[in-house]
Amino acid sequence: MINFITRYFTSLWAFITSPFRAVWRFISRLFPPREFTVMDIPRGNVYTFQQSSFWRFTKFCAKVGLIIWASWSTYVFVYHRPMLQKRTNQLEQMRTKYAQHMTDLQTYLGKYNELTKNINVIDDKLLKDKKLTDKQKEELINERLKTWGELDFLKTRITEMFTNEHYTPEYTKFSDLAVEYELIRAENTELRKRDTEMVETVAKIVDVDNKIIDTVSKLTNEKISDLRSDLKHINGTLATLGIGQDSLVAGANKFSNQLVGAVFNPLDIDKTLDEKYQKLADNLALWNGLNKLKTVLPLGAPVKTVRITSKYGIRKDPFTGTQKKHKGIDFAGKVGTELMAVAPGRVISAGERVGYGTTVEIDHGLGFTTLYAHLSKINVSRGDWVRPGTIVGLGGSSGRSTGPHLHYEIRYKGNPFDPEKFVKE
Repeated sequence: MINFITRYFTSLWAFITSPFRAVWRFISRLFPPREFTVMDIPRGNVYTFQQSSFWRFTKFCAKVGLIIWASWSTYVFVYHRPMLQKRTNQLEQMRTKYAQHMTDLQTYLGKYNELTKNINVIDDKLLKDKKLTDKQKEELINERLKTWGELDFLKTRITEMFTNEHYTPEYTKFSDLAVEYELIRAENTELRKRDTEMVETVAKIVDVDNKIIDTVSKLTNEKISDLRSDLKHINGTLATLGIGQDSLVAGANKFSNQLVGAVFNPLDIDKTLDEKYQKLADNLALWNGLNKLKTVLPLGAPVKTVRITSKYGIRKDPFTGTQKKHKGIDFAGKVGTELMAVAPGRVISAGERVGYGTTVEIDHGLGFTTLYAHLSKINVSRGDWVRPGTIVGLGGSSGRSTGPHLHYEIRYKGNPFDPEKFVKE
């Protein structure tokens, strides 16, 4: 051994430190010394610094240590903190349970002392009081048995408290129960008082409700009668078109635009309620439908001075002299006569049309449109919204016309029909 050391090493110390020097040579190859230059531009000086292998290795170790510390801290925060929080919550629950057990135990102990005292008093009376009657003795014995039963119950509860790990406290101090009883009794008294007041209030509300229902029902019936009377003169014309007033009312409730308003949603009444509510809801829907129908339908004359010169139907054609169907009615007028919209709607056509000349057509909804022909001037454009009384154009004699007049048509789903009943309100 000594020969081996003296052959390859200069001394025993060199032999002992050789592994460390080998490791250091390996580290020096991984982290060789470095030089870097720093230039001081303001002063024009150049400084050269050298980082040794030891310094570079030390920085590397510091960085590795920092990364390991950060990783471990993150792991502890992510994994151990929730576990610690869980353990803390469990400990808090155990503390709460322990406190509850102690409260129960104190309550049971107080009750035990009280029951034991009662048994001693009863025994003392039974043994010493010679004047007790048989009935009084029987009552005392029954009371003693009852007290023993309570003591046995306390024994069961205490045994369960110390042997059952799932035991949950069920009782509080008797004084607390007494306080709670008084609070509940006071609350019940207040609730009875409020209940009485509520019954009286509900009775008043029912009375007012009946009055409101009767008043609104009367008003709706009157309004419905008036609206039916106003629209009665067009029922015959509607019948010839194959539509009834009821179907038009249903359509009117579902119809909406920016001029006539939104869709009317019927009230949803519980079938278990009084029939008067459903009847009122039906009347409201009917009234709204008739009212909107009267607004939407093109009722009225398009001119201020009404003088019909040619009616709807078969007539002699003024140009050919042959019998031909006249699809509208003609109103007498001069060039420049103001022509008005008779109901709210939207202009769907404004321009020249073969045979009709300068024409305006308005869509009023529910399938009804009105057409104004032979105009000398158009005051609206296609897409415009018009209200009743809006001047849509001026009378003239454009197109196939023998003189100044207004050819006026009302159409249902594109087909013209006799508009006379609609014009004469």
